[in-house]
Amino acid sequence: MDDHRYRSADPATTRPGGQLVLAVALLVVAALTLTPAGTGWTWGAPLAELRWYATGLDSEATVLQLVGNLCLLAVPAGLVVALWPAAGRIGYLIGLAAGAAAGIELLQWLLPLGRVVSPLDAALNAGGAVAAGLLVRQVQRASAAIRPEAGRHPAAARTAEPVGAVRRG
Repeated sequence: MDDHRYRSADPATTRPGGQLVLAVALLVVAALTLTPAGTGWTWGAPLAELRWYATGLDSEATVLQLVGNLCLLAVPAGLVVALWPAAGRIGYLIGLAAGAAAGIELLQWLLPLGRVVSPLDAALNAGGAVAAGLLVRQVQRASAAIRPEAGRHPAAARTAEPVGAVRRG
């Protein structure tokens, strides 16, 4: 069912700054993940990495790596959902997040960057992106519930009668 509260007007005309912020966020992700760190690539065995995370939570380096992987795509995902609310639907959000995370790992494998190619990193990246997108969606829904006119065209919101108004005459 199409819910008008979650439809966005054309972001290019209503929030042009949002697209610029999204582009900058994506450039930061590219810089963090695609800058050379040597030559070739290394395979990150998922079970070995999972064991490393599970046994190293008392290590600042391990926690930093875990949080970094969870947060890598969070800002871009949140911005995408804020600009295009339909992207906050769970199926779209999972597809976008998994595609972006897998794309990063694929590029790290294809390009001789000296990076670790890790399916676990991709899963953590996608999980963080989905969580951020769902959080933004919930904030949008709460905002729409507080301000019912938030999802309507501005002209319709101006002409709507206040809740509980009594017509006389």
